[in-house]
Amino acid sequence: MSDAPALVEAWAPGRVNLIGEHTDYTGGLALPMAIDLGTTVAGRRVGDRVELTSGDQAEPASVPLDLTDPAAVSPPWARYVAGVVHELRPPTGLVGTVRTTLPIGSGLSSSAALELAVALALGFAGTATELAELGQRAEQIASGVPCGIMDQLASAAGVAGHALLMNFTTLEVQPVPVPDGAAIVVVHSGQERTLAGSAYGERRAACEAAAREIGPLLDATEADAAGVHDPVVRRRARHVVSENARVRAFADAFRQGDLTTAGLVMGASHRSLRDDFEVSTPVLDALVDRLTATRGVFGARLTGAGFGGCVVALTEPGALAEGWTVRASTGARLTLPTA
Repeated sequence: MSDAPALVEAWAPGRVNLIGEHTDYTGGLALPMAIDLGTTVAGRRVGDRVELTSGDQAEPASVPLDLTDPAAVSPPWARYVAGVVHELRPPTGLVGTVRTTLPIGSGLSSSAALELAVALALGFAGTATELAELGQRAEQIASGVPCGIMDQLASAAGVAGHALLMNFTTLEVQPVPVPDGAAIVVVHSGQERTLAGSAYGERRAACEAAAREIGPLLDATEADAAGVHDPVVRRRARHVVSENARVRAFADAFRQGDLTTAGLVMGASHRSLRDDFEVSTPVLDALVDRLTATRGVFGARLTGAGFGGCVVALTEPGALAEGWTVRASTGARLTLPTA
């Protein structure tokens, strides 16, 4: 009988956000769904380091359990592993591999999937919300980006066949069935996105400034947003307030199986992200326009933080011969051992 530590394996899905962009860090609403593309971490719990190799990365991650500064770890992808180690403080290391079906840097939350799979493989035990909170802290300390919790919460709390209506003030998650006859297609724009190098922090600061002036944006009206003094901050607030309303409208349309209305709401979301929040790009705009004009497409919008990455389209099955058709998945889980 072998004395080698037992193999552990954990899987965490990526996510696509159907509607509700740049609302999570303002305590607002969003409707993402975990998807059937994800990241697997497999290995054996041993030693005093986390050592992972990935076929998608030239250099391995080698992270000591007693590290103090995850942001200083190299190569860059290992910082997300380091962030998890820093927050979880596992008693034992891990030697293993990472494999993923998620396109890296596309806005489908490959970093969140990695964080959650690493945490589970290292022995995290807690609720889906607690797992998401750990992943959020890990990402913030690793990347320096003041990200919200949507990506991690969608990955942790996924429900097969359902999108997830999230309230980021309460962290309540309400599953919303994806209607029969609805296909969700994610198309990469060809423009890579780099969140840490983007204006994400500036957008968050503007939303915080608006909240100091008019109160929590989840409770604000469009008239409240129109009264914000600074014109740039006013536009940012107007996006968030109107986006929260669009999330509610989209969720209602999904419950009623009204794909036409849901598609129109997606188009309005993209225009708001383009004009008021200014996180779209000409490449994303052109892709949204082309997809929206395609027969069988109900609507399309950028997904993720913007500045490149992917567009999500709501379509009839088979309407698009490009991109990834994704399905709503269960959340992150330990797959080995099963007992």
